[in-house]
Amino acid sequence: MADVKKKATRESYGEALAALGETYENLVVLDADLAAATKTGIFKKKYPERFFDCGIAEANMMGVAAGLATTGMIPFASTFAMFAAGRAFEIVRNSIGYPHLNVKIGATHAGISVGEDGATHQCNEDIALMRTIPGMTILNPADDVEARAAVEAAVKYQGPVYLRFGRLAAPIFNDPATYHFEMGKGITLRQGKDVTIVATGLMVSEALEAAATLANEGIDAGVINIHTIKPLDTELICKAAQQTGLLVTVEEHSIIGGLGSAVAEAVTGCCPVPVARIGVNDEFGYSGPAVELLKKFGLCASNIVAVTKAAMTRKQEIGRAHV
Repeated sequence: MADVKKKATRESYGEALAALGETYENLVVLDADLAAATKTGIFKKKYPERFFDCGIAEANMMGVAAGLATTGMIPFASTFAMFAAGRAFEIVRNSIGYPHLNVKIGATHAGISVGEDGATHQCNEDIALMRTIPGMTILNPADDVEARAAVEAAVKYQGPVYLRFGRLAAPIFNDPATYHFEMGKGITLRQGKDVTIVATGLMVSEALEAAATLANEGIDAGVINIHTIKPLDTELICKAAQQTGLLVTVEEHSIIGGLGSAVAEAVTGCCPVPVARIGVNDEFGYSGPAVELLKKFGLCASNIVAVTKAAMTRKQEIGRAHV
């Protein structure tokens, strides 16, 4: 995929905010002294009077965002995922989630791909934390096109939204001319009859690459892009479970509480099938080049292929045992 154009979704986020600011005059942006990194600085340059730097005080920033929401503003509170979901969790829960305020949380630098910043900044738990807050919508776009659409959807939606963006440049595979974003609805990118790979965020492009490799080896793998972790498209997940009888989930997040958990929880209620989860196992990350770390943690096409083939073997063994 060397010839594919790439762009970090955090950049898409900043550009989308600046573009939407013209249409939505009540859109304001808050940051915690990280505007250059989160790319909210793009909005700041265009609309300085609607940008508020709250300093390194993330919990306070969430409280300020909550207050602005009560006045009819549409606040986007931005910082790294570790601080947005981790450090500020109590305020997000009680001051934003509980009163169901119209606050949008733009969390950048999520997952292992933060790279050299190391374990303290590699937030692999944010989706799990946000999933526990009643009424919180969680969006995890896969590329530039989807990220821009997700930001616009968040602006139009009435209620709290957690948007997850990455530091690493991601392949752009969606066509802006034909792409359609619908909150709460997954997208079938590839049909398959043997297994379905359910991916989110940075891992969607890896899943597509893995599916192509599997096809060459005689395994027909479908691929579903879940850009909305919550509410989950349970209907699409259950349909895939019924069609292929085997799901493989892939996420740049802990396998505990994220996409894998959400999918497993969904199929237990509609169509119990084996679910193989690929993500960060119950461990912390560490400092290193982002691409190398992704490979080290198995968040790459080659490992998706390996895990899928192993899961297919187990599926066949179970089938023979039941004959």
